[in-house]
Amino acid sequence: MSATQFDPSTISVTEAAQAHIAAQIARSGRRFLKLGVKESGCNGFMYTLDYIDSPLGEDERFAFGDIDVYVQREELELVRGTEIDFEVEGLNSALKFKNPRAESYCGCGESFSIKED
Repeated sequence: MSATQFDPSTISVTEAAQAHIAAQIARSGRRFLKLGVKESGCNGFMYTLDYIDSPLGEDERFAFGDIDVYVQREELELVRGTEIDFEVEGLNSALKFKNPRAESYCGCGESFSIKED
């Protein structure tokens, strides 16, 4: 279940992901999550997560319950529309990124490419 209505111009974080992220931020001793992307993998881009104390001036803020997620303005185009979810499969659990603009994912699911609008 998504925490917000789908908006293709922003990001969303499910309630399960919010709880997981809040716990990870607390463990890190930091204050916020920064979502980013880097060129990587066999398919183009890979999501990055960093725990930070303060955003940079060009970071865009997205508030979800008790957590704030920041995205560098120049990376917004690559992450817009993405839903961050937390999934548990057997003994494994992980954050999953569901980007409706992703054209393809690599076999291991670590990298993605974006279809042109």
